[in-house]
Amino acid sequence: MNTTPSKTTTPSTTTPPAGTTDPAEGPADAVTEEATAKNSLVKDSAKDPARKDDATGTPSDAADSGTAPDDLAGQSDDDDDDDDALEPDPFDEARHGVGAGAAAVVSAALGVVALTGAWTGRVAAERETLIGQIQTSGGGSAAQQISEIYGDAWHTTALVNGVFAVLALLVGVFVLVRPAFGAPSERPQPTWVRAVALAGVALGVLGVLISAGMYFDLFVSLPTAGVPAGG
Repeated sequence: MNTTPSKTTTPSTTTPPAGTTDPAEGPADAVTEEATAKNSLVKDSAKDPARKDDATGTPSDAADSGTAPDDLAGQSDDDDDDDDALEPDPFDEARHGVGAGAAAVVSAALGVVALTGAWTGRVAAERETLIGQIQTSGGGSAAQQISEIYGDAWHTTALVNGVFAVLALLVGVFVLVRPAFGAPSERPQPTWVRAVALAGVALGVLGVLISAGMYFDLFVSLPTAGVPAGG
């Protein structure tokens, strides 16, 4: 009878090959690494609040999303203001050149009056004629009567017309040279204003020449009294 005890085999623990991990240890290591990452993130956010906002993503993103519509609204308002500024005002367009145009018309009208004569010149001439008649009523030579009654009235008319011609010339020149002085204007002077002002200057110059010729008897001399035959 064999009394030798039978050999019992014990399960042997096998060592996994190098470079491989135990499946049981995998989840535990992953949990440990995730906890470590969260702890480091919390510490960094406590030191730098801006990084905390970046990490969480909610405060900064909310601020950006809240300010973006306001920025777009501000840009749209600025664009509307720029469009309103670029659009010309019809009232400004209507007022532009009104004063210069009126002055140009006045200059041309004064030039016409200087050439055709005014009622003030006729009144002044009649006054000089009356004065001459009064002075020569007591007696006087024919040359004196011609000078006092006719000559003074003629010269007075020429003088009044010359005054109107000078005024037309001055107003027209002022309108033409006005853009060169004062605050510069964004729009040029209208063409019709310059044309009318130039016409007033031309009429004023012509009126001055004619009035000067009348006053100094360059065109027509005063009549002279003939010598009596028996003298």
